[in-house]
Amino acid sequence: MSLTPPPFDPELAAALEILLARLPRSFDAERIRELRAGMGAATPSDEQLSCEGFFEVEDRLVPGPDGGPDLALLVCRPRTASGPRPVFYFAHGGGMVIGNNRVGVEVALDWARQLDAVVVSVEYRLAPEAPHPAPVEDVYAGLIWVAEHAADIGGDPGRIVVAGTSAGGGLTAGSVLLARDRKGPRPIGQVLMCPMLDDRNDTPSARQMAGEGVWDQAANAQGWTALLGDRRGAPDVPVYAAPARAEDLSDLPPSFLDVGSAETFRDEVVAYASRIWQSGGTAELHVWPGGFHGFDTLMPQAALSQASSAARVTWLRRLLGE
Repeated sequence: MSLTPPPFDPELAAALEILLARLPRSFDAERIRELRAGMGAATPSDEQLSCEGFFEVEDRLVPGPDGGPDLALLVCRPRTASGPRPVFYFAHGGGMVIGNNRVGVEVALDWARQLDAVVVSVEYRLAPEAPHPAPVEDVYAGLIWVAEHAADIGGDPGRIVVAGTSAGGGLTAGSVLLARDRKGPRPIGQVLMCPMLDDRNDTPSARQMAGEGVWDQAANAQGWTALLGDRRGAPDVPVYAAPARAEDLSDLPPSFLDVGSAETFRDEVVAYASRIWQSGGTAELHVWPGGFHGFDTLMPQAALSQASSAARVTWLRRLLGE
């Protein structure tokens, strides 16, 4: 089989070289420290998150998982909402090693502005200092809090949608499996955006995109090693850490999955959607032609990014009956 990578979308390719000059290519311990130290300047303020006053922005500290620290949740609720509104519970990306609850949340805020919904973003513990199961247990604990306290933040506990990007997409998928298996909260849908699902890192797309684009096979190996250590790629990796390992994908909420055709995660995302269908579930899958990892957040004005954003909102609107 040829390992020639698929082409990037021409509009995205024109800016990719500039993007790569400022994006990290390695995630060793020193680089992780540097990236975390520099995140303050890139973290949006309350004023920015309010979207010109549309949202009331609040930081909350809530109970974490048993034996774990409290969780920091970012809550953004529409000031003009009448009655309980849908809740979008969001987990950020960052390769399992960087990020906070304000990173990437603008994606969910955009949905919430159009659908008059509440957004809650969780700050989970990061690897390698907090390896599996800490991150996914944090995300699950935050989901429990949202389900139990939705009314306190203007939300409808019967209309919770979970969502995540990249590492956060994998943690979202893992937390949904936890909720199913522990008979916990039942979100009405999950949105998995370019999710990080498979620690084995050996799909054709992972090999095709080695050294190409954003978040290639080498960076992916570093992220998974931070989370799992020597267990990465071993037979006994838990499904809640790497949801692609799950043999049973039945009884999941309706799922929206999307990914670029020119990125490491393409094949594992396609396989995950296929296995949801094979298990009798409902899923909508989009493979965006020529999209690299995170293209929609890195280049939100590109035509492909606009199309992907519109597809998510259309699916959410249908799911919520709005």
